Amino acid sequence: MPDEPASVGPELRNLLDRQAILDCLNRYNRGVDRCDDELLLSAYHEDAIECHGTFTGPPAEFARSIRPAQENWAGSQHHITNHLVEIEGDIANAETYFLVLSQRHGEETMGLVGGRYLDRLERRGGEWRIALRVVVLDVGADAMARPAPHRIAQPRKDRSDPSYQRPLRAVPAVDPQA
Repeated sequence: MPDEPASVGPELRNLLDRQAILDCLNRYNRGVDRCDDELLLSAYHEDAIECHGTFTGPPAEFARSIRPAQENWAGSQHHITNHLVEIEGDIANAETYFLVLSQRHGEETMGLVGGRYLDRLERRGGEWRIALRVVVLDVGADAMARPAPHRIAQPRKDRSDPSYQRPLRAVPAVDPQA
Protein backbone atom coordinates (compact mmCIF):
# COMPACT_ATOMS: atom_id res chain seq x y z
CA MET A 1 0.00 0.00 0.00
CA PRO A 2 1.59 3.29 -1.06
CA ASP A 3 0.51 5.47 1.93
CA GLU A 4 1.28 2.86 4.57
CA PRO A 5 3.92 3.72 7.17
CA ALA A 6 6.96 1.44 7.23
CA SER A 7 6.41 0.77 10.95
CA VAL A 8 3.18 -1.23 10.58
CA GLY A 9 3.34 -4.20 12.95
CA PRO A 10 2.09 -7.72 12.14
CA GLU A 11 -1.26 -7.30 13.94
CA LEU A 12 -2.09 -4.10 12.08
CA ARG A 13 -0.81 -5.60 8.80
CA ASN A 14 -3.20 -8.53 9.32
CA LEU A 15 -6.17 -6.20 9.93
CA LEU A 16 -5.31 -4.05 6.90
CA ASP A 17 -5.02 -7.17 4.72
CA ARG A 18 -8.36 -8.53 5.97
CA GLN A 19 -10.08 -5.23 5.21
CA ALA A 20 -8.49 -5.03 1.74
CA ILE A 21 -9.72 -8.59 1.02
CA LEU A 22 -13.25 -7.79 2.20
CA ASP A 23 -13.24 -4.60 0.07
CA CYS A 24 -12.21 -6.71 -2.93
CA LEU A 25 -15.15 -9.09 -2.38
CA ASN A 26 -17.54 -6.16 -2.01
CA ARG A 27 -16.31 -4.67 -5.32
CA TYR A 28 -17.31 -7.94 -7.00
CA ASN A 29 -20.81 -7.85 -5.45
CA ARG A 30 -21.40 -4.22 -6.32
CA GLY A 31 -20.14 -4.83 -9.85
CA VAL A 32 -22.58 -7.73 -10.32
CA ASP A 33 -25.57 -5.82 -8.95
CA ARG A 34 -24.81 -2.66 -10.94
CA CYS A 35 -23.91 -4.60 -14.14
CA ASP A 36 -20.55 -2.82 -13.99
CA ASP A 37 -18.05 -5.18 -15.58
CA GLU A 38 -15.08 -2.89 -14.91
CA LEU A 39 -15.84 -2.89 -11.18
CA LEU A 40 -16.62 -6.63 -11.12
CA LEU A 41 -13.36 -7.45 -12.92
CA SER A 42 -11.35 -5.19 -10.59
CA ALA A 43 -11.81 -7.90 -7.94
CA TYR A 44 -9.79 -10.40 -10.03
CA HIS A 45 -6.22 -10.76 -11.25
CA GLU A 46 -5.94 -10.88 -15.05
CA ASP A 47 -5.15 -14.63 -15.01
CA ALA A 48 -7.84 -15.59 -12.48
CA ILE A 49 -10.23 -18.53 -12.85
CA GLU A 50 -13.94 -18.42 -11.92
CA CYS A 51 -15.78 -21.69 -11.15
CA HIS A 52 -19.43 -20.67 -10.82
CA GLY A 53 -22.55 -22.79 -11.28
CA THR A 54 -21.89 -24.66 -14.53
CA PHE A 55 -19.18 -22.21 -15.68
CA THR A 56 -15.40 -22.50 -15.35
CA GLY A 57 -13.19 -19.95 -17.06
CA PRO A 58 -11.84 -16.39 -17.09
CA PRO A 59 -13.77 -13.77 -15.09
CA ALA A 60 -14.35 -11.56 -18.17
CA GLU A 61 -16.04 -14.47 -19.92
CA PHE A 62 -18.08 -15.17 -16.79
CA ALA A 63 -19.23 -11.52 -16.66
CA ARG A 64 -20.40 -11.76 -20.29
CA SER A 65 -22.16 -15.07 -19.60
CA ILE A 66 -24.33 -13.66 -16.80
CA ARG A 67 -25.54 -10.60 -18.75
CA PRO A 68 -28.54 -12.37 -20.39
CA ALA A 69 -29.86 -13.49 -16.99
CA GLN A 70 -29.27 -10.05 -15.49
CA GLU A 71 -31.30 -8.42 -18.25
CA ASN A 72 -34.31 -10.34 -16.88
CA TRP A 73 -33.77 -8.98 -13.37
CA ALA A 74 -35.57 -5.89 -12.15
CA GLY A 75 -32.91 -5.88 -9.43
CA SER A 76 -30.56 -7.97 -7.36
CA GLN A 77 -28.62 -7.69 -4.13
CA HIS A 78 -25.57 -9.75 -3.26
CA HIS A 79 -24.97 -9.77 0.51
CA ILE A 80 -21.83 -11.01 2.24
CA THR A 81 -22.35 -12.54 5.67
CA ASN A 82 -19.85 -14.82 7.50
CA HIS A 83 -16.28 -14.24 6.36
CA LEU A 84 -13.30 -16.37 7.36
CA VAL A 85 -9.86 -15.66 5.91
CA GLU A 86 -6.47 -17.31 6.44
CA ILE A 87 -3.51 -15.17 5.36
CA GLU A 88 -0.03 -16.55 4.80
CA GLY A 89 2.26 -13.90 3.33
CA ASP A 90 0.90 -12.83 -0.05
CA ILE A 91 -1.62 -15.72 -0.31
CA ALA A 92 -5.00 -15.84 1.40
CA ASN A 93 -7.79 -18.41 1.45
CA ALA A 94 -11.25 -17.06 2.22
CA GLU A 95 -14.63 -18.66 2.75
CA THR A 96 -17.35 -16.04 2.51
CA TYR A 97 -21.04 -16.81 2.88
CA PHE A 98 -23.40 -14.92 0.59
CA LEU A 99 -27.10 -14.38 0.04
CA VAL A 100 -28.46 -13.21 -3.29
CA LEU A 101 -31.91 -11.70 -3.62
CA SER A 102 -33.20 -11.20 -7.14
CA GLN A 103 -36.45 -10.23 -8.73
CA ARG A 104 -37.37 -10.64 -12.36
CA HIS A 105 -39.19 -7.95 -14.35
CA GLY A 106 -42.94 -8.27 -13.97
CA GLU A 107 -42.81 -10.75 -11.07
CA GLU A 108 -43.85 -10.13 -7.50
CA THR A 109 -41.86 -12.95 -5.93
CA MET A 110 -38.15 -12.79 -5.26
CA GLY A 111 -35.52 -15.47 -5.67
CA LEU A 112 -33.13 -16.30 -2.85
CA VAL A 113 -29.87 -18.20 -3.15
CA GLY A 114 -27.37 -18.85 -0.38
CA GLY A 115 -23.88 -20.16 -0.79
CA ARG A 116 -20.21 -19.55 -0.29
CA TYR A 117 -17.40 -17.94 -2.24
CA LEU A 118 -14.25 -20.02 -1.79
CA ASP A 119 -11.44 -17.74 -2.86
CA ARG A 120 -7.70 -17.97 -3.18
CA LEU A 121 -6.54 -14.39 -3.18
CA GLU A 122 -3.07 -13.12 -3.93
CA ARG A 123 -1.41 -9.83 -3.10
CA ARG A 124 0.40 -8.65 -6.21
CA GLY A 125 1.89 -5.19 -6.50
CA GLY A 126 0.52 -4.47 -3.02
CA GLU A 127 -3.10 -5.20 -4.03
CA TRP A 128 -5.28 -8.14 -2.99
CA ARG A 129 -7.38 -9.70 -5.76
CA ILE A 130 -9.00 -13.05 -6.47
CA ALA A 131 -6.79 -15.59 -8.25
CA LEU A 132 -9.29 -18.47 -8.05
CA ARG A 133 -12.94 -18.52 -7.05
CA VAL A 134 -15.07 -21.63 -6.53
CA VAL A 135 -18.74 -20.90 -5.81
CA VAL A 136 -20.66 -23.40 -3.71
CA LEU A 137 -24.46 -23.09 -3.75
CA ASP A 138 -25.82 -24.44 -0.48
CA VAL A 139 -29.48 -23.41 -0.58
CA GLY A 140 -31.78 -21.75 -3.06
CA ALA A 141 -35.32 -21.04 -4.07
CA ASP A 142 -34.41 -19.66 -7.49
CA ALA A 143 -33.70 -21.06 -10.95
CA MET A 144 -29.98 -20.32 -10.31
CA ALA A 145 -29.95 -23.07 -7.69
CA ARG A 146 -29.78 -26.00 -10.08
CA PRO A 147 -30.22 -29.57 -8.84
CA ALA A 148 -27.07 -30.89 -7.18
CA PRO A 149 -25.72 -32.84 -10.22
CA HIS A 150 -25.45 -29.56 -12.16
CA ARG A 151 -23.43 -27.69 -9.56
CA ILE A 152 -19.70 -27.57 -10.09
CA ALA A 153 -18.79 -27.67 -6.40
CA GLN A 154 -20.84 -29.97 -4.21
CA PRO A 155 -21.46 -28.80 -0.62
CA ARG A 156 -20.61 -31.36 2.06
CA LYS A 157 -21.33 -31.49 5.77
CA ASP A 158 -17.89 -32.76 6.68
CA ARG A 159 -14.21 -32.12 5.93
CA SER A 160 -14.67 -33.29 2.34
CA ASP A 161 -16.40 -29.92 1.68
CA PRO A 162 -14.41 -27.90 -0.88
CA SER A 163 -13.80 -25.17 1.75
CA TYR A 164 -11.18 -27.43 3.39
CA GLN A 165 -9.18 -27.89 0.18
CA ARG A 166 -5.62 -26.50 0.36
CA PRO A 167 -4.55 -25.44 -2.06
CA LEU A 168 -7.96 -24.58 -3.50
CA ARG A 169 -8.27 -26.08 -6.99
CA ALA A 170 -10.35 -25.11 -10.00
CA VAL A 171 -13.33 -27.31 -10.74
CA PRO A 172 -14.05 -28.40 -14.32
CA ALA A 173 -17.23 -27.06 -15.91
CA VAL A 174 -20.34 -29.23 -15.85
CA ASP A 175 -22.56 -29.67 -18.89
CA PRO A 176 -26.01 -28.48 -17.73
CA GLN A 177 -27.63 -30.73 -20.36
CA ALA A 178 -26.05 -33.88 -18.89
